[in-house]
Amino acid sequence: MTILQSLTPPKGLRVVVTAGAAGIGQAIATGFRQAGADVHVCDIDPAAVDAARAAGFAAMLCDAADPDQSRAFFDAARADMGGLDVVIANAGIAGPTASIDDVDEAAWDRTLEVNLRGVYLAARYAAPDLIASRGSFIALSSVAGRLGFALRSPYAASKWGVVGLIKSLAVELGPQGVRANAILPGIVKGPRIERVIAARAQQLGQSYAETEKQNLEKVALRRMVAPEDIAAMCLFLSSPGGGNITGQALSVCAGVEAL
Repeated sequence: MTILQSLTPPKGLRVVVTAGAAGIGQAIATGFRQAGADVHVCDIDPAAVDAARAAGFAAMLCDAADPDQSRAFFDAARADMGGLDVVIANAGIAGPTASIDDVDEAAWDRTLEVNLRGVYLAARYAAPDLIASRGSFIALSSVAGRLGFALRSPYAASKWGVVGLIKSLAVELGPQGVRANAILPGIVKGPRIERVIAARAQQLGQSYAETEKQNLEKVALRRMVAPEDIAAMCLFLSSPGGGNITGQALSVCAGVEAL
């Protein structure tokens, strides 16, 4: 195998992507399918699930934070593919944009449920399969998982938690051949970041354009990243060339150093 060949995942990988029917998850699922993988996705949005099925993916409606639904999804994927090689825990929500004294308990709890418990459930239900295949577990954190984030404390807390969980899984499962890593996206193009910027602009009492400009001024390359950039990192981590990378929090963010 040449170095160049080592940068491509082997064909036939059995891959699961949570929240894989839209946005970053859709880009990840598409990238793996282009690399010759068998891919199962779940999503909480019925319309997105229908669209994924129409595009040829095995897709299931699932709230990744719900233990019963998550278990059912992993059971179905396992039964169909005969095991799992790569699990991408991608499900996440933005949570509220508010000062800490205005964040209510329900909004806090839901953000932690989806963003952190969803990763835990994916790891819990996938671990036996990944041990059997000496596979790879990848969770989506955020640059907010390494930086403070004013007015977005539930989101930041959950994403820091993802990094801690991943580092723990790497140590726990490493002796059994399983690798675990977190990817920390920066400002990713798409409808979700547009909603986040709009909410922050409203909270700060300024225009959308001004808020977007302020965000990009904190990025070294002064640009957003694309969902496909995140997918590319997932593929690399699942390739032979990424075989000795584990326990890492890898930023794909164009150089974000403040939020």
